[in-house]
Amino acid sequence: MTPPKEISISELSRLIGTPDAPTIVDVCIDEDFQADPRLIPTSFRHPHTDITALAPVLTGSTVVVVCQKGLKLSQGAAAILRTRGIAARFLEGGVLGWAAADEPLIPADKLPPPGASGNTLWVTRHRPKIDRIACPWLIRRFIDPGAEFLFVEPEQVRDVADRFDAIPFDIEDVLWSHRGENCTFDTMLEEFSLTTEPLARLAKTVRGADTNRHDLVPEAAGLLAVSLGFSQMYEDDLEQLDAGLALYDAFYHWARDASDEGHSWAAALKVS
Repeated sequence: MTPPKEISISELSRLIGTPDAPTIVDVCIDEDFQADPRLIPTSFRHPHTDITALAPVLTGSTVVVVCQKGLKLSQGAAAILRTRGIAARFLEGGVLGWAAADEPLIPADKLPPPGASGNTLWVTRHRPKIDRIACPWLIRRFIDPGAEFLFVEPEQVRDVADRFDAIPFDIEDVLWSHRGENCTFDTMLEEFSLTTEPLARLAKTVRGADTNRHDLVPEAAGLLAVSLGFSQMYEDDLEQLDAGLALYDAFYHWARDASDEGHSWAAALKVS
């Protein structure tokens, strides 16, 4: 019998990367975490001894609590959150079960520190097209759901990063940028160890569109066309980002669930 308020690894895996993903709280003790300092995508660490402090922040959210094995710490913390009116579940098998299922884990030392708001702050060139929408989508869906993005004039990116403690991306000579024939989206997948098959498939589409290599996959030309269309539709970069997130949500679902499907329609014409 499935324990009450448990979420399976497969269910959580399908939620991560989508707008319906829960907030994931990692309550592993320091000793367990230091033995394998990696995190389930979008999760953040918080001590189980102070779990009630999160209740005001988590109000209205769906929550999954994880610990090393899915036993006392996550089950107890989730139960305490439920007494505070939070819809909280615990992860079947914990982090060890997640790792055993070969689900992605992000090295903690690769995660940028949060800014003053508690969320990561990123900055890049204004008037985004492909990489500068794809990367924010990846960050919001797999790294930091509350990440904030600044779009500024190209020559101001570094100075804005310095003055506002932001993380520059998709410009030359920074960590988060193109490498060889790969684009910034590829770099983020590599650095964050997000090596799932759907993300690899999506990355090839992003790379083909962003580097004008439409020979890589046929979808690249379509992504370029839609991205250029969005750039014409929206004068405000943040409005374009919001629209682009929905676009990449659709591409991710295609890459995960529908890449082998086609579509054809033929009308049977009868000539009288």
